Amino acid sequence: MTHPIDAWHELAKARNPRALAALLADDVVFHSPVVHTPQRGKLLASQYLGAALMILGNDSFRYVREIRGERDALLEFELELEGVAVNGVDLIRWNGNGQIDDFKVMIRPLKAIQAVQQKMAELLAKMQQQSQ
Repeated sequence: MTHPIDAWHELAKARNPRALAALLADDVVFHSPVVHTPQRGKLLASQYLGAALMILGNDSFRYVREIRGERDALLEFELELEGVAVNGVDLIRWNGNGQIDDFKVMIRPLKAIQAVQQKMAELLAKMQQQSQ
């Protein structure tokens, strides 16, 4: 069985949101840096993480530090988004089945959060219109 963080790295590198279905637990909770309430369940978490892969997963994206525990990990990342330097961390926890059940993203500085929020809002609105 592939380690959940190795699977996440493969998914992020390939920018493959379809792989989220197998990697996320049904009861996963996603904590966005730009949305006040946690997004609960595989469908919502997949939408937000898929959108994040599209927005943040550009050619400048790279993980620069990783700390792994028995059931959780911290992955620090950096990228440039429309001229704004973005620095952040993914805090990831997984269950006994190797599926991610909690995913929290934190981003800095404020200018980066604002840029990500704008792009996420635009993309999620577009996705919602397409699904109607």
